[in-house]
Amino acid sequence: MEIIKVLSAYALPVMFLLILSTGAYKGIRVYDVFVEGAKEGISTTVRIIPTLVGLMVAIGVFRASGALDLLVYAVKPAAYVLGIPPEALPLALLRPFSGSASLALVSDIIKVYGADSFIGRVVSTMMGSTETIFYTLAVYFGSVGIRNIRYTLAAALIADAVSVVASVWICTAVFGR
Repeated sequence: MEIIKVLSAYALPVMFLLILSTGAYKGIRVYDVFVEGAKEGISTTVRIIPTLVGLMVAIGVFRASGALDLLVYAVKPAAYVLGIPPEALPLALLRPFSGSASLALVSDIIKVYGADSFIGRVVSTMMGSTETIFYTLAVYFGSVGIRNIRYTLAAALIADAVSVVASVWICTAVFGR
């Protein structure tokens, strides 16, 4: 355990020295390249801001309108068949849209049921094995101008659904109900 602490303390400084020394060896002006990359990062951020604002507004409207509650109610029968606890359904439905809203939801669930409860373990596993699909697509595809995301979105949503079901099954197998 002590070796891990030492490695983690020196990992970043060693990485910086490695980058700087490799750049010096190859004759690359590392600082100039860094500044150019920072400029590009700022322009990318400016390009994706409208998409992110639209996504955040849509999430707010979705939750405030009661549509999330309605969707949870509609999905409950299928979730029951798959063994997904009803308390975890809002997370499963919200996670593809928002990481921060999902984190707040997980925090609330853990406060109510406890971290060592079955529901607490399921939502923790779900949080770690699923992705904020729409945010990721907006950032990465939006930054390079890709507009046709149909197949990527379908594959990502299928993977997310599999992760939700697998989270429940794995927690059931490892911890029991």
